[in-house]
Amino acid sequence: MTTYGTIPTSSPAGPSAGNIEYLSRAKERVIEGLGDRRPWKLMFNIRCFNFPGNLSEAISRGRSNLAYFRMNYAIIVLGVLFLSLLWHPISLIVFVAVMAAWLVLYFLRDEPLVVFRRTIDDRVVLMVLGVLTVVFLLLTDATPNILWSLLVGAAVVLVHALFRRTGDLADEESAGLMISSS
Repeated sequence: MTTYGTIPTSSPAGPSAGNIEYLSRAKERVIEGLGDRRPWKLMFNIRCFNFPGNLSEAISRGRSNLAYFRMNYAIIVLGVLFLSLLWHPISLIVFVAVMAAWLVLYFLRDEPLVVFRRTIDDRVVLMVLGVLTVVFLLLTDATPNILWSLLVGAAVVLVHALFRRTGDLADEESAGLMISSS
């Protein structure tokens, strides 16, 4: 008996089900990654800013704040880079495409990357994506703009990391551990 020309009554659980599962896993991983982001209110609490007493205190603050607010700092630098590329639409398109490649090939993967039946190490993927990102953005003739925006983003992060006191971060961390353990 042939089924040519008939309309199926139920949709197959083939490719569309796999796509939905992949998208839901990707959404969970993005939310999990953003879970490391600290509250902006805590980050910019005006009462927690003052000059460090000496160089060793500044270095200690910098290390603590860079570790504690690393996701926030990444968002700030990427935001500054994104804003600087608004005046270079081709560079912005390349930036968005490269970010999509990073998400698919590095951040949202659950399984190792396999090309021609060979498993590619994460370090190789990281190096190749890093080189391609730099090369593609440099080919868009927005090199000075990109370098200046990265410099501005790094300066903003460094100023925040050095001038924000870290005493309340330990209290915040222990309060979070107390709440999650009870």
